[in-house]
Amino acid sequence: MPSDNVERVNITALAWDIAADIYFPPDFDRDRTYATVISAHPTGSCKEQTAGNVYAAELARQGFVAIAFDASFQGESGGQPRFTEDLAFRVQDFSHVIDYLVTQPHVDADRKARRAELSPHHEGLPDTGSQRRVPGLRREEVAQLAAISTDYYTRLEQGRIPASAPVLDALARVPHLDDAQREYLSELAGKDATRPRRRTRQVLRSSLQRVLDDLRFTPAFVLGRRMDVLAWNPLAAALVTDFAQLPTKHRNYVRLLFTEQHMRALYADWESVAHTSVALLRRQAAHHPDDHRLTELVGELSVRDTDFRQWWAEHHVANQRIGTKTLHHPVVGELTLD
Repeated sequence: MPSDNVERVNITALAWDIAADIYFPPDFDRDRTYATVISAHPTGSCKEQTAGNVYAAELARQGFVAIAFDASFQGESGGQPRFTEDLAFRVQDFSHVIDYLVTQPHVDADRKARRAELSPHHEGLPDTGSQRRVPGLRREEVAQLAAISTDYYTRLEQGRIPASAPVLDALARVPHLDDAQREYLSELAGKDATRPRRRTRQVLRSSLQRVLDDLRFTPAFVLGRRMDVLAWNPLAAALVTDFAQLPTKHRNYVRLLFTEQHMRALYADWESVAHTSVALLRRQAAHHPDDHRLTELVGELSVRDTDFRQWWAEHHVANQRIGTKTLHHPVVGELTLD
């Protein structure tokens, strides 16, 4: 039982940790699951003030599990203090806290995760006939299929111990991960949030720009980290948008897909294109976990668009692939591009 019914935890975010206090009911039973409430502090406050000592403590007395956390750059959480509130980062803080909570055995939450997409029947496990609180495989079933102990798998899922390459390979076989998902799993497992990587400026070689300019009958643009649009040719500007008229930070393909109405009308299958772009962006997030601009982009789009927020929460990943796209241009009509 946590001391005084309060447990202090550090939640891994991107390049820093989020400090949080979990408040448990006085009669807390580890064998039960509880409705859990997140209590956030206002600007200029911290988790020990009203968010924790008043609201979270009272919720715990009423039988809930409650968690109060310090926002990024504030209190005991990491990040260089900014002396200003940033909505995008606050949204991401909530996302990281939720991601942590759904790994805890005492939290009663309907959640969509990879193991929720599987069924015991399809994996060759006996059907016990008992009703499942959430869809998919239970922890002990995942552990059984991966040939590891339930306790070991639980600690892995909660991020309390590292995973070896053979264990990761065994776990990847259980939900039948594809190549992109396997790479994503390995990158997440090997992420060192305490040592941010040095970011290099994205610079386009002049030779590549000349190649773009020589493509006089084909629209083309170059994407960099975060799917930023780094360069384009005149046909791409005419087809998609005049990138030169956009502020540099707004020249982002994913941002355009979700914030510009003409982009929704441009793609015949906008939902598929946009969904894939979110999976590509999440793959980038695993590869560059300390990229603050990527965090800001995800936070902004999560606030502004419900589709993005839902698809980002699915944790699907993809690698860049070649394909055919059908577009409806307001001037030239329907186009099919390879």
